[in-house]
Amino acid sequence: MKKKLTKVLAATLVAVTALTGCGSAGSENASGATSNVKIGMVTDMGSIDDRSFNQLTWEGIQKAGKDFGVKSKYLKPTGTTEPELMKELGNLYDGGFNFIVGSGYKFATPMYEAQTKYPNAKFVITDSTIYSASGDVKVADNSVAVVFKGQEAGFLAGVAAAVQLKEANAGFIGGMESDVIQSFNWGYQQGIAYANENLGTNIKVEDKNFIYQGTFTDSAAGQQLAAQMYDRGVDVIFSAAGGVGAGVIKEARERAAAGQKVWVIGVDADQYNDGIYEGQNSVVLTSALKNVGVAVYDTIKLDVEGNFPGGQTLEYGLANNGVGLPSENPNLSEETINAINTVYEKVQNGEIKISATGEGLIA
Repeated sequence: MKKKLTKVLAATLVAVTALTGCGSAGSENASGATSNVKIGMVTDMGSIDDRSFNQLTWEGIQKAGKDFGVKSKYLKPTGTTEPELMKELGNLYDGGFNFIVGSGYKFATPMYEAQTKYPNAKFVITDSTIYSASGDVKVADNSVAVVFKGQEAGFLAGVAAAVQLKEANAGFIGGMESDVIQSFNWGYQQGIAYANENLGTNIKVEDKNFIYQGTFTDSAAGQQLAAQMYDRGVDVIFSAAGGVGAGVIKEARERAAAGQKVWVIGVDADQYNDGIYEGQNSVVLTSALKNVGVAVYDTIKLDVEGNFPGGQTLEYGLANNGVGLPSENPNLSEETINAINTVYEKVQNGEIKISATGEGLIA
């Protein structure tokens, strides 16, 4: 039996109810409200069942609905321009939803406006601070920003891939080239470099294999990019790209079923099951997790208890189990698990420093 990760983040929230499809009209969940909090969520460009930020955020909201008896609803915008996102934030407010969550950095400028326009509502943005179009950062007293140290999760994923594969070519496919997605890439490359320098591995990193697709929705493009990388001899691809990553995993599954040894590193949620082929094996080596659902749940809980942390930016990293790897990784050996646990301890005590920038890195 493989040893479990002892210090690293366990898998994210277990879904408390089945997710349903949605259109711009959204979906509601009410469970005998015992609180006057009504939680609304606006998704980003992906779907509510994207196995990524939208789904994780919604699961956190649903769990809060079950635990605290609050009503919840999500809306999917028709586009991702500021006016389109503002429209849905306003629709939730007009519908009486007084606690509104925006999923991802696209909400930074719409929420900057909304927190002033709707002073009686409370706003939470995940994975970004709140700022104006001119770059003025302001998290008002009726707002909270939740951010994650993606570079720390990426670092652990890089170490895991390096120690497990020993000698290989690594790749990375990101969605849109934002600071949030880049942080995964930066940490991943640092983790590989650390393993090469300290753990006897030989993982190659080439600029042409570290790219950004430009969206979070184009699964076909993700599959095409993955095919090109695997054809160039890449053995493992870290995909931080939302729906684009579904195409990456699909390509890896098809190749694995044909007998080729290729791997994917998942993102945000534990994507092991997404990588299963032939009923038993998975192409997902491990996943770099952000515990988005728990962070949103915690913020709702504080509000229900009368302690809404307005005006604050809440940071989640390894120190508070906000990021990490799944507690169970069937494709990782005991040697790899031990290496990850050791590295985790060294990060915790300050022996290993993980940069939040890409200075000196390939891409």
